[in-house]
Amino acid sequence: MAWAENHRRYKGDVSKLMVVMGVSIACFGMLLLAIIAYAGWNSNQAAVVRERQLVENAINRSILAQLNEQKSIAWWDDAMTNIRGDYLDLEWIDGNFGYFLTETYGHDEVYILGPDLKPTYAFFEGERRDSESYQLRANELAPVIAEVHTGQPSGLITRPNTFEVGEYQFLSAGSRRARWGGHILKVNGRAAVVAAMTIEPNIDMSLARANPHMLVSVRFMDEDLIKSIGESLLLPDLALRTAPLRNDGIVAHEFTGDDGSGLGVLTWKTRRPGHVLLTVILPLVALGIVLAMVTAFNMLRRLRRASNELAAREASAIYQAKHDSLSGLPNRPHFVERLGEFLAARKSGELPTGARAIAAYIDVDRFKDINDTLGHHAGDQLIKVVAERLQARLRPEDFLARFGGDEFAILCAPANADGGAALGRRVARAFASPFVIDGQNVRVTASVGIAIAPDHGETADDVMRHADIALYEAKAQGRDRAVHFSIEMAKAVEERRRIEIDLRAALETDQLSLHYQPLVCARTHHIVGLEALLRWRHPERGDIPPGSFIPIAEDSGLMPALGEWILNRAMNDSKRWPDLEMSINLSPVQFRHVDLEALLRRAALEHEADPTRFILEITEGVLLDAGERTKSMLGAIRAMGFKTALDDFGTGYSSLAYLSDFKFDKIKIDRAFVRGVAKSNVSKSIVQAVSTLGKGLGMDIVAEGVETESEALMMAHFGCTELQGYLFSKPIAADALDKLLETYEPLKPIAAPPTAAPAAARAAASVAPSGGGGA
Repeated sequence: MAWAENHRRYKGDVSKLMVVMGVSIACFGMLLLAIIAYAGWNSNQAAVVRERQLVENAINRSILAQLNEQKSIAWWDDAMTNIRGDYLDLEWIDGNFGYFLTETYGHDEVYILGPDLKPTYAFFEGERRDSESYQLRANELAPVIAEVHTGQPSGLITRPNTFEVGEYQFLSAGSRRARWGGHILKVNGRAAVVAAMTIEPNIDMSLARANPHMLVSVRFMDEDLIKSIGESLLLPDLALRTAPLRNDGIVAHEFTGDDGSGLGVLTWKTRRPGHVLLTVILPLVALGIVLAMVTAFNMLRRLRRASNELAAREASAIYQAKHDSLSGLPNRPHFVERLGEFLAARKSGELPTGARAIAAYIDVDRFKDINDTLGHHAGDQLIKVVAERLQARLRPEDFLARFGGDEFAILCAPANADGGAALGRRVARAFASPFVIDGQNVRVTASVGIAIAPDHGETADDVMRHADIALYEAKAQGRDRAVHFSIEMAKAVEERRRIEIDLRAALETDQLSLHYQPLVCARTHHIVGLEALLRWRHPERGDIPPGSFIPIAEDSGLMPALGEWILNRAMNDSKRWPDLEMSINLSPVQFRHVDLEALLRRAALEHEADPTRFILEITEGVLLDAGERTKSMLGAIRAMGFKTALDDFGTGYSSLAYLSDFKFDKIKIDRAFVRGVAKSNVSKSIVQAVSTLGKGLGMDIVAEGVETESEALMMAHFGCTELQGYLFSKPIAADALDKLLETYEPLKPIAAPPTAAPAAARAAASVAPSGGGGA
């Protein structure tokens, strides 16, 4: 009975809905039809108004055009010379006024009036006429003549003054003396453009006269002129008629002269943009409304079935929104929701006060290598197998999610005090045995960052952020380990963030500076070059070492801007020491993310710097993944004239292939080997080998970190060509360097080094990769 009552009510509701919908559609349809009809009618009316205005504007432009055509000859020194009160060169006037205006611009009649307004020249119907023939037009042209002569309105309709003096205003003051005027009048019973203008000099103002001659021209608005106006307005059927046409869509515009006389009727076929609305859209909309009413009733019948289908799809969408499509595990939003539920339940008292939850971030180490070597398909397979392996190691109540890429997360709630360590061991066991991917055994490890809720955060965002910080620390410690979050980690992250913010401000507030450390010749100890080294004096913390902020600049995206600042400052300062080479360090980030070639060209051009004076130092990190772009960039740098140096050679992979694949001008031996030559035969052999090999390839060898005279002596004898270190000078500011260069006294010169021993040559063939803490 209850079901029947509910069903009856549902049917009644549907019937009411159908009536309401039918009335609503009918009312809406009528309103829509009225709006379309009004829009069509109004659009047509607006088009007519717009076209009338366009026609009027075009007529005004025809007057402007005639004035500009007159201006080309009326404001001319030659015209002043050949048209004078005591002399008229009629042949010259024929060629430059009569024929020119009639044949070039289509003027029908051309007259020249003297200072007393008496006609002195007439030209029409293709030839010069008796000047007295002007009297036939005198009365009709009189208003325009009077307006130009007096400079005052003569009772004609005032048209927009769009005539511009143009370039003549820069040639002389003659244009400021000139007067002109143009109007539409009835001449000889026909509509005509009448323009008049005083004849003035354009350069030689000595030719100017108090009462100048006046040029007058008439152009009848015949079929050709009206047609050209119509074509310019996209109204090809524009015509001047004596009476209006009464055809559908034809606009009749009463055309009157500026003296109020009727000139006829301008007619054209309007575009009628609303015609389509009224004849096509309106019937279609009416049909559509009828169809909409029919469709609406059919849709109501399908409402129940669609409702059921929608409910099913909604459930599926909710599941998909909370789960990862590849692994089938819950995703980040679902994980956040579950962690939030735990924290809310604990706060509300539903869980005991001492209840804890463990949030662990898991990152598959070097997952990118799997994708790059085996392909993305293998990477997807690995993600699925890792998900299964982790799920098998967890308790039923634990919650495993995938955040995307190679990141997973585990929520253990509730958890005991040592649950974090136990979870770390379970994850390690999950990765202990190899994974079988496409028939291949693949060994991978995982880094884990662990945070405890609520100890490490009262909100889900805080707990997850701290787990992420712990994961970052696990990777920094060498991967393949689980690390618990600590306050010190957060402080370190905050410190990095604060340094990043302050470094951005330092770039804008000139807190940065460059210090310069000299490079000296190994034999003479004369200063031959400088290395630019970045320094940062913080207004509150004092000097911050580059090793503290350069890595942060590289990670945060500040390095391109910082590198550009260094380059510009070093090039600008180098002008103070034109006889010394300047070494500038380039970061690997600049090779990856900066159009380095364009930057170097722009900086050299801006500072008028000679590229051959600059040595750009790069580390082996740039060459580890050297592709075609890196090789091309190094080639372009050398092609511009810049020199290159391989910095800190010996601290990384020290591959001899670098020296053969890339042409360097210098090799800089790291100071760790310089310090060790006195105590270590290995260091001595490496220095000798690098020196022998580098010199054989035509490279200079620079020893860094020379602090004692004995080190300088040994480096010179081992074949180093340049020395750098505190023995000669620490890095100093530019002003201090100026003083140093004035007072510098070289150490006692060292004799030329002996020929390298055969043992050194043998050592050059066996340089092995080495590690070290180069500066």
